Amino acid sequence: MRKIPIILDGDPGHDDAIAWVLAKGSPTLDILGVTAVCGNQTVEKTTYNAQRICTLIDLHVPTAKGRLRPLIAEPIIATTVHGESGLDGPALPEPDFALEDVDAVTLMARLITESKEPVTIVPTGPLTNVAALLLAYPELKSKIKQISLMGGGVQYGNWTPAAEFNILVDPEAADVVFSSGIPIIMAGLDVTEKAMIFPEDFERIRALGNHVAVIVADWLEFFYQFHRGLGYEGAPVHDAVAVAALLKPEIMEMRDLYVEVETSGDFCRGATVADFNNVLGKSPNAKVLMGIDRKAFVDLLVEAIATYGEEKA
Repeated sequence: MRKIPIILDGDPGHDDAIAWVLAKGSPTLDILGVTAVCGNQTVEKTTYNAQRICTLIDLHVPTAKGRLRPLIAEPIIATTVHGESGLDGPALPEPDFALEDVDAVTLMARLITESKEPVTIVPTGPLTNVAALLLAYPELKSKIKQISLMGGGVQYGNWTPAAEFNILVDPEAADVVFSSGIPIIMAGLDVTEKAMIFPEDFERIRALGNHVAVIVADWLEFFYQFHRGLGYEGAPVHDAVAVAALLKPEIMEMRDLYVEVETSGDFCRGATVADFNNVLGKSPNAKVLMGIDRKAFVDLLVEAIATYGEEKA
């Protein structure tokens, strides 16, 4: 089986962490490297969390810290969602490997250049690192197969009525990415709010019994506590959908749409505006995920998490 070479870029984050668990547990993905971005917490904290997650799941690949802040805007920190550490909840191992001595953009460029096949980038945080890569190394666009991202929402937002958090944090970066001409898979709120993991699913995962399964179940419990206060019946594992779209596109409903990012305005900054009726007459620039088979998604997660018990069996 030919594996898909990918780079994981995120601001972990409970749902980023679960997305990376899914990616590492899949036999079809070849993770070339990991980069951290300023998003739900400072880049120092998200980088430390990235190292701890990689240590937990035995993912020892080149890992680098990204830019200190968005391209233009001031950072927006989401301590109410993921806690003061950016990944509150169960205790995690301390990092057992060192960061690369280059920044995230330089590492991405190196990995893409060295890859024999075009690389898929999977950003699950603000798009700062990816945009900086495209601006600094435009000649590498042809070596990027696609960008499967979690961000946006063509119907509504979650941080403002119009904008989803990842895009709102750095809309200028998102605009660079959506205008790049690189194929985009957009896992926005339209689909990720349907990727719900219910309490009974937490216990199904915990019952797998391996060390990663127990941590994932605890992450889900923590994440659910925040969402339950908002009226949710479970935990929407947003970021894992961007990985699942590569593994099981057949469980998704998607539409080819032209999407623009609003970078100004008092009410709509950060909005991802889709041209549903082709008013602009422009070719689609994104496969926008609109629906998901929730049960199949849970099964996919369980299948991946179960693999973490095999290496010591």
